[in-house]
Amino acid sequence: MSKKALVLSSGGVDSTTCLSLAINKFGSENVTSVSFFYGQKHDKELKCARELANYYHIKHYELDLSSIMQYSNCSLLTNSTQEIKHQSYAEQIAENGEGRVSTYVPFRNGLMLSAAAALADSIYENEECDIYIGAHADDAAGNAYADCSTEFVDAMAKAINIGTYEKIKIVAPFVDSNKAGVVKKGLELKTPYELTWSCYEGKDTPCGKCGTCIDRAAAFAANNVEDPAIKLIK
Repeated sequence: MSKKALVLSSGGVDSTTCLSLAINKFGSENVTSVSFFYGQKHDKELKCARELANYYHIKHYELDLSSIMQYSNCSLLTNSTQEIKHQSYAEQIAENGEGRVSTYVPFRNGLMLSAAAALADSIYENEECDIYIGAHADDAAGNAYADCSTEFVDAMAKAINIGTYEKIKIVAPFVDSNKAGVVKKGLELKTPYELTWSCYEGKDTPCGKCGTCIDRAAAFAANNVEDPAIKLIK
């Protein structure tokens, strides 16, 4: 019986690279994806996650965490009174010091990993499964996103492995890599980045100014490749 993989798919660069990595390793017949609605201001990323699942011909799940996040004032959320900052993460840290940035959704990766573990334990009841998450070192830098750090991922991995009778493992292939390294690997795997969406704004085209747009552009530039999203911005 082949080992299975469940990929946390946000429809963005990092998670889609994880998706292509898992499919390359296990074959599409052994991979599923899952995305989460947590009260975000737009559904662009969810639509992209569905399109990516269709592209790879894999089963896709969507889970709702919005009832938990309704109490947060994170700028990414519909009920927030805050505007999404048009600054890089480095600029935000330089201005405000190390620590969480305004787009940090409270314990989001912890919630998603826990929910994914329960899902994997249900759909693959008698099989081993790796859960892939696209956390990388750039997001953890300056403690901007504490739930992307190696320490956090290792702790969650241990808890989930114990709680699933050592059947489910967490795989974070890029936790020690920067975003340029993620894109480099994705280009090798022919990851369909033209189907992805990263922008925090839910408009027709990426804003090119929010933290994730800036980081995405820099990652492609570091690989001397034009980001497919540039065509949308133009």
